[in-house]
Amino acid sequence: MALMTGEQYIESIRKIDMCVYMFGKKIEDRINDPILRPSLNSVRMTYDLAQMPEYEDLMTAVSPETGRRINRFTHIHRSTDDLVKKVKMQRLCGQKTASCFQRCVGMDAFNAVYSTSYETDQKYGTRYFENFKKFMFYVQDHDLTVDGAMTDPKGDRSLPPHLQADPDMFLRVVERRPDGIVVRGAKAHQTGILNSHEVIVMPTISMGPEDKDYAVSFAVPLDAKGLFMVIGRQSCDTRKMENSEMDVGNAEFGGVEALVVFDDVFVPNDRIFLNGETEFAGVLVERFAGYHRQSYGGCKVGVGDVLIGAAAVAADYNGVQKASHIKDKLIEMTHLNETLYCCGIACSAEGAPTEAGNYLINMLLANVCKQNITRFPYEITRLAEDIAGGLMVTAPSEKDLRDPKIGPYVEKYFKGVEGVSTENRLRILRLIENLVLGTAAVGYRTESMHGAGSPQAQRIMIARQGNLAMKKELAKKLAHIKE
Repeated sequence: MALMTGEQYIESIRKIDMCVYMFGKKIEDRINDPILRPSLNSVRMTYDLAQMPEYEDLMTAVSPETGRRINRFTHIHRSTDDLVKKVKMQRLCGQKTASCFQRCVGMDAFNAVYSTSYETDQKYGTRYFENFKKFMFYVQDHDLTVDGAMTDPKGDRSLPPHLQADPDMFLRVVERRPDGIVVRGAKAHQTGILNSHEVIVMPTISMGPEDKDYAVSFAVPLDAKGLFMVIGRQSCDTRKMENSEMDVGNAEFGGVEALVVFDDVFVPNDRIFLNGETEFAGVLVERFAGYHRQSYGGCKVGVGDVLIGAAAVAADYNGVQKASHIKDKLIEMTHLNETLYCCGIACSAEGAPTEAGNYLINMLLANVCKQNITRFPYEITRLAEDIAGGLMVTAPSEKDLRDPKIGPYVEKYFKGVEGVSTENRLRILRLIENLVLGTAAVGYRTESMHGAGSPQAQRIMIARQGNLAMKKELAKKLAHIKE
């Protein structure tokens, strides 16, 4: 099958009988719901860009197994060049949507499961690697979007899965059958699952022997019996129901998250990639986290490009673009954004092959990349808010601007420089509001903190991989210390 067009993708999602709840009711028309549709458009962009000749090298790759051209979001990284192109692709998608385009997590799950399932097979003689390759070819051949589900609700975080008062706080196997397994539990904060064809489930922490039932990885379609979603709230989300393109800020693109419940979902044997091999749960978690922390050096940078541009336009419209402090703030925003990009490229260029043959990023540098992501976007947004001014959060609505009586006063008193309409000034301020405070903030500012693991998770990995003992020996040698 050829690469899907964006419209074909929309139609393929329309055909899936998903069970989705929002605001206390089941959503019957997911495709045209005003709150949900922008997130679908963001994923569609990954298909549209793959159809454009000028982006073919970034958005697609040639499968070494089949020789067919596939979407890079379904690709297994075979070189450091693949890892670098991944980051560049993510920056491009961030620039085009100014939001989360949602396919990164599935791509990162693909590559983490690929090598982990191979190594599990090598030790235990299982068939997980063959299972995964069969699933991989299916996804590539049909150009599907796959979500990656790792985060469990966790309950009491001081306790391991098997000691939780409610055993369902971590997703687990509740029944093993000759033809497969039955799983129960939930995955939280699932960005993009609403717009996916399939979901890969992974464990969320390292596990001991007592947690055998929780050490499970598998794939199921989004219409699997017993699977349903509850969409999370976002700041300003109901603005999308007000028929005001301007007040939304970014009316075309966005993202939504969901709690995904697995209420005794059956998984056939050929869709299982890990089932009780607890020592590989931690391996899978660390590899997925590493790949996903690399991802942030691309996607957040692309959105940052839009935010920097919007702040610069706001400065133009406010008539302060020549002020030295404004120039300096835009330089600082650019410096921080490009530093994030450097980390994404560096951990990619320093990648190395796994036993399975696919390439893993440099884990230390990937964690440094994400640690910076937990900080720099907050400073970038602070500077954007500074440049934009208070009108960003006090501007009246589009209805006031259009009102025959009130509108002329809004037009008169909120005008900036001569030659720029009040409407255009308000539009750029609403875009900035969307990026730093509104629904897009979930895919930029707030997600920068918690996505792919909290800051402490990266610091633990940095401490583990920083090779402090080697650095101490370097110092002792130069100081001529003999012990």
